[in-house]
Amino acid sequence: MAKITYIEHNGTRHEIDVPDGLSVMEGAIRNMVPGIDADCGGACACATCHVYVDEAWQAKAGERSSMEDSMLDFASEVEPNSRLSCQIKVTPELDGLIVRLPEFQG
Repeated sequence: MAKITYIEHNGTRHEIDVPDGLSVMEGAIRNMVPGIDADCGGACACATCHVYVDEAWQAKAGERSSMEDSMLDFASEVEPNSRLSCQIKVTPELDGLIVRLPEFQG
């Protein structure tokens, strides 16, 4: 289990214990974190679970796949550290991960 910190656009923090094997998006949905819509349910077919991975965690969170990159074209305010949270699988190495949520989801 990893503790993930989700920070809303307004600065509100949600520290959640997310079981290994779930995605960062599933952890947010199961704990009703506002700002992650997840319209496609985690199929990497939308951009409504867009997050910004804290710089210190980018390498551990992994790189975007080409499919994820394509979906981020539909997100607003994409940055180099933008990821789809449905594509980040929780592992013990992600204990302490910090993600920030954009003001608006695509």
